[in-house]
Amino acid sequence: MELLPALGKAPSGERLERIRQSPHYIDGKFQNPVPTTTLLKGASFFKVLGQFLTKPKYTAPPAPLPSVRTDLRHLPEGPPVLVWFGHSSYLMKAGGKTILVDPVFSGHASPVSIFARAFPGANTYGVHDLPEIDMLLITHDHYDHLDYKTILQLNPGHIYTSLGVGSHLEYWGFRPDRITELDWGEETRVDGGTLTATPARHFSGRGAGQARTLWSSFVLKMDGYSFFLGGDSGYGTHFKAIGQEFGPFDLAVLECGQYGQYWPDIHMTPEETVSAAGDLGARLLLPVHWGKFSLALHPWDEPVRRCVQAAKAARMPVTTPMIGEPVILGGSPPQQAWWEDVVK
Repeated sequence: MELLPALGKAPSGERLERIRQSPHYIDGKFQNPVPTTTLLKGASFFKVLGQFLTKPKYTAPPAPLPSVRTDLRHLPEGPPVLVWFGHSSYLMKAGGKTILVDPVFSGHASPVSIFARAFPGANTYGVHDLPEIDMLLITHDHYDHLDYKTILQLNPGHIYTSLGVGSHLEYWGFRPDRITELDWGEETRVDGGTLTATPARHFSGRGAGQARTLWSSFVLKMDGYSFFLGGDSGYGTHFKAIGQEFGPFDLAVLECGQYGQYWPDIHMTPEETVSAAGDLGARLLLPVHWGKFSLALHPWDEPVRRCVQAAKAARMPVTTPMIGEPVILGGSPPQQAWWEDVVK
């Protein structure tokens, strides 16, 4: 069954021994920077499941989402450029290198295709559209960030990910010498710069067990530019600490969607996203983790609407590209409120 390999494999052997040496691995699990709950006390799994099974219609767009068709193999030379594919998947070109982050092109964000399906119009790009990938970056092993079907189609020069996630990748056929796993605070050299794993406030897990592999944000310094690649994280003091040590950042890519009243610790509200960007010292904010899947109960476009409003109040520059629309650093970032035109 395809489902079984998609679940991945828990760390073992030498990898597990390395994990046990991590200061963030306590009592058989990775721990967050501060006490964190994945589900509030009193919010039972079955209660939340019941709400998801009766989701309001507004959690999905009323019409197909628009997109821009960009030739990814011939992105402009010069300043860094980023192309967002919806949710938390995007391609970056910097210093002549291509970096692909958390790609999900299978059309769904779950181990089976009938759940968490992509919005109509949001899955217009696929692996066949991509250029040669120098660096594949995976922030953590949740299905909406580490997609089995997509990964099997890729042949990146090297994979960089959080400590323990390499267990899934090796199980799926990638050679160990093509995988670099980082614990928080660890840095590795990449062509043209450095990549450092930094804390995030979240969790991990593809099967029955949670927190067996690490979840991270990443600081990428390349070609004279500084990027914060946020992955998933609830709000916390770690953003200020990262900003003080590594900031300011030319671009911060931060989640702003899939929040909910029952899990406030592991995902940010849009207003917290803007606060995090300020803590980091971001010169430009790209809000992601919205626009492709409905993994929460809020209206599909509420994250970006609230984020733009909060950014305006905080005087935080924000870019809101359509899927496939290039964002060129130093240029005029896309700021069109395109979601307002998605109507029946």
